[in-house]
Amino acid sequence: MASTPAKFRVGVIGCGNISEIYFETATKFPILDMVACADLFPEAAQARAKQFNIPRVLSVDELLADPDIDGVLNLTIPNVHAKVAMQALNAGKHVLSEKPLGITREEGEQVLALAEQKNLRVANAPDTFLGSGQQTARRVLDAGVIGKPLSATAFMMSRGPEAWHPNPAFYYDHGGGPMFDMGPYYLHAMFNLFGPIKRVSAMTGILIPERTVGSGKHAGEKITVVTPDHFTGSLEFDNGVIATMAMSFATAFSHLGGKLPLTVFGDQGTMRVPDPNTFDGDVLVRRDDGKAPFEGAEPIADGEHKDWYVAPVLHHTEYQRSAGLADLAHAIASNRPHRASHEIAFAALDAMQGFLDSGKTHGSPIDMRPGFSRPAAVPTDVAYGTFE
Repeated sequence: MASTPAKFRVGVIGCGNISEIYFETATKFPILDMVACADLFPEAAQARAKQFNIPRVLSVDELLADPDIDGVLNLTIPNVHAKVAMQALNAGKHVLSEKPLGITREEGEQVLALAEQKNLRVANAPDTFLGSGQQTARRVLDAGVIGKPLSATAFMMSRGPEAWHPNPAFYYDHGGGPMFDMGPYYLHAMFNLFGPIKRVSAMTGILIPERTVGSGKHAGEKITVVTPDHFTGSLEFDNGVIATMAMSFATAFSHLGGKLPLTVFGDQGTMRVPDPNTFDGDVLVRRDDGKAPFEGAEPIADGEHKDWYVAPVLHHTEYQRSAGLADLAHAIASNRPHRASHEIAFAALDAMQGFLDSGKTHGSPIDMRPGFSRPAAVPTDVAYGTFE
């Protein structure tokens, strides 16, 4: 019987909106011990500590200097992700950052080089591809249920977050926009399914140049949009799959945005993949020959998905955020690669920067840098809360 790994002691830097779900769901993973938190605004850290019984509220410097903290969960705003990650590495801590890895390729390269120099691990959100929805899709694809994958579509179409987010200005600054905010979910999902990208080509634009904050203390304030709020383009993967991707904060009431976020077309059928921004959800399959793709499966009888089949779910559900942090902790304990790796995060950053670069040249193709292997699938027979 395998021994229980030691607790991975985590200090959280950044106690804003996204931190709540991390603190809440970390309890699903026995290996994680959330021991401290810090924020530039001490009252934010104090509020989270009180809400989730976190033992210590520290300054950022105190947290980084604490020898009893094994890893840092970096939940700061995007344009300081790389800076804080490097501070953690220089302090001798492993680190998992929210997406993106950085806001430029150069920042990403600096993080990767420092991690290698320090012999420390860097992981990066999103970790949604570790959930039952994306892992079920991976298993269906690898089993050849729809044959050879040929193409895919990935759509995230919305009007933007300013109507509900209390402080949305960073979404429209450099390092923001729909691609850098939501693109990582779709890119990591496709990396999980297809592996690395060979090249990208895109058209981009600022379609709504001024936004108005709709709630909170900044309600009514104007935001000048300085980064593209609409992206469309194509991705060619090393395995031959060609995907069409659209990321937008300039569309309203999109049928595709809500119904078909990621669809994979094979030479023997089609697979509808759940929203990459969620951990769970049904994987739907329809084969060209009309036959049941799964033993004992019955087709959906009516409605929008009539004649489609629901893939059986063999993976644990209801994980939510902190899954990647737990996988990192288990990977360190068992000396294996972690799945939400910095190499994959850099590949996502490279692709997103490629979309920006291609957009500036009206669609010229941008070659991607090689450098990551498709992450290992999550086994179906692991205990709840582990990834071994």
